[in-house]
Formats: sequence, structure tokens, C-alpha cells
Amino acid sequence: EVQLVESGGGLVQAGGSLRLSCAASGFTFDDWAIGWFRQAAGKEREGVSCISSSDGSTYYADSVKGRFTISSDNAKDTVYLQMNSLKPEDTAVYYCAGPASSCHGNFGSWGQGTQVTVSS
Repeated sequence: EVQLVESGGGLVQAGGSLRLSCAASGFTFDDWAIGWFRQAAGKEREGVSCISSSDGSTYYADSVKGRFTISSDNAKDTVYLQMNSLKPEDTAVYYCAGPASSCHGNFGSWGQGTQVTVSS
């Protein structure tokens, strides 16, 4: 059974940083892509970032480029999202999803989400 468990959310002031973690199990981690998504209150879910563990390729939404960094530790089956220079508009529930055949594929399983709140 595929399981994805997010952690690391919290309350931070604008300009601050947080690192989210997504611990994966139930599949061969280094053969798949894992993505981070977010959903703010009253808004649709949007893709934030994705990493393909097989070749290390990464993707970012324009709104987070230069501020967020995605990485993976294949030994720990964990994907991280380092979020710097946070803005109030980054406030949302963040979800990791996977495994996908690529960052453009379908994400079959989702974690429970972790709340990120950025105060102004």
C-alpha cells in the first residue's frame, strides 16, 4: 500500500522559511516522481513543485521559482520542499502526491496534508 506522510508545516512570519517533508512507502521510491501541491481556502488546488527521483529533474510553479527548492533523499524515501522568503499568499494546505511515472503523469496517492500559514 502506497503511503505518503507530510510533516513540517506551521506558522511563520512573512520572509521566513519552512521545510516540508514527505515520507513515502509502499513503492520503489527511486523509480517514480513525487509532487507537492497546495490548496488555499476557497481556491483550487495547484501544483507547486515536482521531482523525478530517477533522473533528478525538477519543476516549479512560476509563483515559487527562486524561493522553493525540492529535493529527495532516496536512502530515506523522503522528498523535501524547502520554502524560503515565504509570503502570505503561500498560506495553504500542502500535499505531497505520487508515485507518478513522471512529473507530467498522474499522481495516484495523496498524503493527508500539512498546514502552512504565513503571517504578514
